[in-house]
Amino acid sequence: MRFITPESVRMYLGQPIINHSKTPAKDETGIAYGLAVGQVSSYVTPIEAVLHAGKGLFKFTGNVGKVMRESAEAALSFIKSRASVFNIPDDFFGNKDVHIHAPEGAVSKDGPSAGVAIATALTSAVLGIPVRHDVAMTGEINLRGQVLAIGGVCEKITAAHREGKTTVILPRSNDKDFDDVPSTILESINIVLADNLDDVLREALTEDPFKERTSVLNMTTNN
Repeated sequence: MRFITPESVRMYLGQPIINHSKTPAKDETGIAYGLAVGQVSSYVTPIEAVLHAGKGLFKFTGNVGKVMRESAEAALSFIKSRASVFNIPDDFFGNKDVHIHAPEGAVSKDGPSAGVAIATALTSAVLGIPVRHDVAMTGEINLRGQVLAIGGVCEKITAAHREGKTTVILPRSNDKDFDDVPSTILESINIVLADNLDDVLREALTEDPFKERTSVLNMTTNN
């Protein structure tokens, strides 16, 4: 008869799965934290964005599907359409390449709920404003910047709590979908309901993205 021991667990189950989604306890520019529901459990998923000198090219890497790629394209188009609001020069994107990345390539990611995280990471990278590390978000966006309803709200809030997030941004149209979340979790999480991407950015970024600023102009001169 064989007994299960701490030493034999790895032999039976194999190497442990390393979870790289644990988020650092600091605010960073160009990285936002989305929420997703996988086959086994829900989880926090980082979305990264960088810009560098180039010719206006756009690239989205990571093990992502067609829906997420379309979300990224919609996010970029929305930000370009609001260039005057964000004080972005007309030729800014023509002189920059945009790279969005979804880490943990071994995990396939797709679905209509990453739009707000993609748009937040991209806006953060463009404006040079860090994203709050304690905020997680979920929701799709359209070209007008409206935040659209998603599924799996209870599971996603639970994942945010498990990850140590203190604020979760949800579409306002999901305002009745977190009744099943345990009260102990709701008491420790600040739920923010967003109608549009402006609401998301005001909550997620460490500075008001709509105030007059010069950092974007500085970026065009430096690159």
